[in-house]
Amino acid sequence: MSRPPLDPELAGLLAELPEFPPLSTETLALMRPYASTPVEPLLAGRSIVRREEVVPGRDGAALPLTVLSPRDPASDAPGVLWLHGGGMVMGDRYAQLDIPLEWLDELGAVVVSVDYRLAPEASGTTLVEDGYAALLWLAAHADELGVDAARIIVAGTSAGGGIAAGVTLLARDRGCPAVAAQVLICPMLDHRNDTVSARQFTAPAVWSRESNAFAWDALLQGSTDVSPYASPSLASDLSALPPTYIDAGSAEVFRDEDIAYAARIWAAGGACELHVWAGGFHGFDALSPHAALSRQARATRTAWLRRTMLSAPR
Repeated sequence: MSRPPLDPELAGLLAELPEFPPLSTETLALMRPYASTPVEPLLAGRSIVRREEVVPGRDGAALPLTVLSPRDPASDAPGVLWLHGGGMVMGDRYAQLDIPLEWLDELGAVVVSVDYRLAPEASGTTLVEDGYAALLWLAAHADELGVDAARIIVAGTSAGGGIAAGVTLLARDRGCPAVAAQVLICPMLDHRNDTVSARQFTAPAVWSRESNAFAWDALLQGSTDVSPYASPSLASDLSALPPTYIDAGSAEVFRDEDIAYAARIWAAGGACELHVWAGGFHGFDALSPHAALSRQARATRTAWLRRTMLSAPR
């Protein structure tokens, strides 16, 4: 199938990157080390207090968690639960952390990032339950962290965006804690992997339909009883969700499932802001943060968060 064109600047930057091979059992073992990046360069020069915690998962497993706070925090800061990307099969709590660190810099937010367990070692709803355990910890420690419990944001990119959507659904259905907003950045929402955009972006691509199929197979491990918390596009009811921000590129595999999720939130009477960035490939603003389109996407996202947090009841 033909594909939408790439933004010219992003196309040039993408041409300089090594080709992304489709994921397989063999390539996953090779790629995992490159999906984990040191956090120290991101923190250098920032006035940040870093705290390391271990929180129990629903099944008692130990989940490492990093808390990053402004050195001179407000007493009513927004709190961000960050869920990293990596196709549910790679990455750690430091991946793509530069995105929520911009919210720390500009909004005074406290950022909490968790090492949820990865597929195929973990399966089903385990990843979402791990994210929910971190959300419960953030809410329980809000006063101690200087976080306004009425301004807790659940956010993530790619696989982390899908997990963030699942965590927000869990919080709604279990009745706690309150989530003031969810930010879903190019989220991985639908295990069926059969939209037009999924069929457009077969390999080679930054994230291809083949890699997507491998990742979902690693998570579901042959099960046909798929939870809507794991694959949020299956959720029959998208009402009573917090204000939602969704963005994606026009030239990526998740474009159409993300548009559909936004449309279903609107159909249920919810508030959702959707941006499809013309010429953006999957994860463009994480891979090429200094490109003009990436700067615009990040600034627009931060502006939405600022407006949403200002209007949140306190």
